[in-house]
Amino acid sequence: MSAEATNPEARPDLRPELRRRGRTRIDLRRLGRAALLGPTPRDRLPDAIGHVAEAHRAHHPDADLSILRRAYVLAESSHRGQMRKSGEPYITHPLAVTLILAELGAETTTLTASLLHDTVEDTDVTLDQVRAEFGDEVCFIVDGVTKVEKIDYGAAAEPETFRKMLVATGNDVRVMSIKLADRLHNMRTLGVMRPEKQARIAKVTRDVLIPLAERLGVQALKTELEDLVFAILHPEEYERTRALIAAHAGEADPLPGIADSVRAVLRDAGIAAEVQVRPRHFVSVHRVARKRGELRGSDFGRVLVLVGENADCYGVLGELHTCFTPVVSEFKDFIAAPKFNLYQSLHTAVATPDGYVAEVIVRTRQMHRVAEAGVVALGNPYAPGAAAADGDEERVDPTRPGWLARLLDWQRSAPDPDAFWSGLRAELAQDREITVFRVDGGRLGLPAGATCIDAAYAQYGETAHGCIGARVNGRLASLGTRLSDGDTVQPLLAQDSSSGPAAEWLEHAKTQAARIAISSWLRDHPDGATPTTTPRPTPGTPQAPWSWAATRRRASRPLSSKAASATSP
Repeated sequence: MSAEATNPEARPDLRPELRRRGRTRIDLRRLGRAALLGPTPRDRLPDAIGHVAEAHRAHHPDADLSILRRAYVLAESSHRGQMRKSGEPYITHPLAVTLILAELGAETTTLTASLLHDTVEDTDVTLDQVRAEFGDEVCFIVDGVTKVEKIDYGAAAEPETFRKMLVATGNDVRVMSIKLADRLHNMRTLGVMRPEKQARIAKVTRDVLIPLAERLGVQALKTELEDLVFAILHPEEYERTRALIAAHAGEADPLPGIADSVRAVLRDAGIAAEVQVRPRHFVSVHRVARKRGELRGSDFGRVLVLVGENADCYGVLGELHTCFTPVVSEFKDFIAAPKFNLYQSLHTAVATPDGYVAEVIVRTRQMHRVAEAGVVALGNPYAPGAAAADGDEERVDPTRPGWLARLLDWQRSAPDPDAFWSGLRAELAQDREITVFRVDGGRLGLPAGATCIDAAYAQYGETAHGCIGARVNGRLASLGTRLSDGDTVQPLLAQDSSSGPAAEWLEHAKTQAARIAISSWLRDHPDGATPTTTPRPTPGTPQAPWSWAATRRRASRPLSSKAASATSP
């Protein structure tokens, strides 16, 4: 497959909508030549990481760059003599990955680990050496992104590597930030690989890395990864979409005029705002074309309005809906109800007198930074003084989001690599999340489409084997009832604790944690024999950790069991 097909940015003349405005393209071959010149005087940074330093200082003016110099010197000397399949010195890869993260605003520790991320895996550098020179944090992150040895794991190396990275991400989300940037640069240069290897890597990127980028809120990486995967796995549709964008580039674009009208409205209202036109990326154009059929000029981008304060967002919304005709069905308030990946904005659409409908996104500048860079924009969430939310506040705790906590819980009970790999893909395929409330006021983060069964296992673990019903918003409901965002759910447990799940529960369980727990019990009780009972926990009693080694043995009770004999926990 050609380089153009595997790397949409290889032909900027055909991809004007993907150009980084105001940004000089980095010449990796020139950086490679600079790297080969060897070490530089200790009083200045090596020329090869000058772009990294510049990008880093743009976000962190007071950053100490000396540690980056030391990391670069170690990485360059360790990788010296190694070449990438594309022909550049290998050091250009960690440099490019680090530049991606620097432009997103990553802090110094992340950039240091990024420069070193392949040293332990591909050179003679050891983790002990990294720890001695750069400290425990950098060592942990480098270890987290280091692949497991294929000689030890064979065909299971890839799923076990991702398991290792996810477990490390549970302790430090910066591990996955580096992995995402690493995959982005590899995808940009995938054209040198055989077509079958391109397709294999693209499928893993589509099924695992892109959903992880979405969940961590790193939209800047997610959108480019989507376009690169689209070009490899769907070349014909990609070419049709490219032709649509190329044809639109030669036509009059109504969006700049609409943006000018929005600026005038906000200026007259006394609202200080920055108004931009944001072109859609390839996959977004493709989705809109499938949804709407024939595209009009205003369908190729959106109007973005950036303001200073949250209250200004609603002020802008009021002016837009007053001075233009709003499309009510397109309004969404992600400020009052943020997405599970930290995303906040107001979305609306307005119709102009010319008949165009323009989508408008309104957010503060801080919201914009988080929308683009997600957890990367939060700096070091583990630094002293960094706000860490209470354990139930899953949406606002970047160090332990609810989806990641669920994933880490169920992966412990999936020792088989194939089961873990298929379960991971299934879990990540759930692209929306809801928050439901417990009766004690706590929260549970669940994938969209989750049922009372999922809520029961999320709250009680193995104890949920004895669940016989639930109350949803105060009303009795079956265990198969689907939950909606904001529902209050109260699982009901059997009084005698001698029941177990029925096979039909699997038809209603959406989370891997629930499915694995149910399947494990059914596997241990193939005959449905009456097992040893365990006293039912009393209300308010702290629950023991969910232990798969101590699975309770209960008799199976069908999903349709009546809740009349239940006692609320």
